[in-house]
Amino acid sequence: MLNATQSKRVMPAKFITAPGSENHGEEPAYGFVGAMAGFIFYWLAFSVPFFFYGANALFFMLYTWPFFLALIPLSVLIGLVFSVLLTGRLLWMIPCIGIAVFSLFWLVFAQLTGW
Repeated sequence: MLNATQSKRVMPAKFITAPGSENHGEEPAYGFVGAMAGFIFYWLAFSVPFFFYGANALFFMLYTWPFFLALIPLSVLIGLVFSVLLTGRLLWMIPCIGIAVFSLFWLVFAQLTGW
């Protein structure tokens, strides 16, 4: 009787990859670009109420800062999601991130102000 090392039917394990999935080089880091865009658009959205309401927005933000602070990771995550979905399409990715982050910020601002 043959043991496992003597059998000729034993094949070494090979990692099977999908056809056409060979790495042809290093891909650009679109996730970093999206995360940075989300972070930058958050600060732009944060500054807009100060332009509209002046110092009154400062007093409002003084009491509600935890809500707006919680939007920073969400903005970065939105940037990452759009950068993955729209890989390499910066002309579509940047405006989509901007619209989504501004909408999220103004949704929270409108809910807190009671509009």
